[in-house]
Amino acid sequence: MNAYDPAMHLPARIIVEGAGSSFRAGMRLLPRGRREAILALYAFCRAVDDIADEPGPAPAKARALDAWEAEIRLAATGDARTPVGRDLARAMTRHDLPLDEFLLVIEGMRMDVSGVRAPDRDTLDAYIRRVAGAVGLLSIRIFGAWRGPRSERFALALARALQLTNILRDVEEDAAIGRIYLPADLLRAHGIADDPATLPAAPGLPALRRTLAAEARAEFRAAAEAARRLPRLRIAPALMMMGPYDRLLAAIEADPTRPPRARPRWAKAADGIACILRGGKSGR
Repeated sequence: MNAYDPAMHLPARIIVEGAGSSFRAGMRLLPRGRREAILALYAFCRAVDDIADEPGPAPAKARALDAWEAEIRLAATGDARTPVGRDLARAMTRHDLPLDEFLLVIEGMRMDVSGVRAPDRDTLDAYIRRVAGAVGLLSIRIFGAWRGPRSERFALALARALQLTNILRDVEEDAAIGRIYLPADLLRAHGIADDPATLPAAPGLPALRRTLAAEARAEFRAAAEAARRLPRLRIAPALMMMGPYDRLLAAIEADPTRPPRARPRWAKAADGIACILRGGKSGR
């Protein structure tokens, strides 16, 4: 099983080493036990995402994802065979993490391997629910912030906001590898062909970015409203991620003609802290 993905042999801390993401920054706010659980979740997500995104034949990628699915199923029964699998087995038990959400993440990666190109809205919604929503629902349980429907509304709204912002940021990068995550109805509305080769220079792209950015902004507002009904300290790691993405979306809204410039790590950390202090409200 492990031969299909070398990352399966590695401990979580090695897989996430050098990630430098807002997700990892939020981990530092957690006590040790919860931090170890979120580290394992992030390592799993990073490993399967790398399988989908790195060059290689689709059949080999499919086998690697199958291997991770088998390991996750073993983790759910306490029989994991890999370092990350064993860490996730402990996290599943301690934090009541649903197996189905892990499987949804893998299904999202399979969608990437199959190729995502100008999806209809149902397909895009399904994709976001898998690659972002599932991670959000698992994370909020690990944070200790699970309060049923209130927490679900927050996690899913924030997941959609973050993923839509990712899509807006990465239009050109995704097009370079033959992917288009922009929804088909918006491409048609703005007179843009679903051709990765011509998409970055399409005259209608800035207007499309504005339209989709408005949808992302609405999701940020929904997440901020839901955050009011949850204990702020428990969702602080999520707010630590929310802040830099709120700023990123603001940059796209201000200039939708090009990808936003990267911000230094210290600035992202400041955005996250400010978001915690605001309780999730936008600083824009």
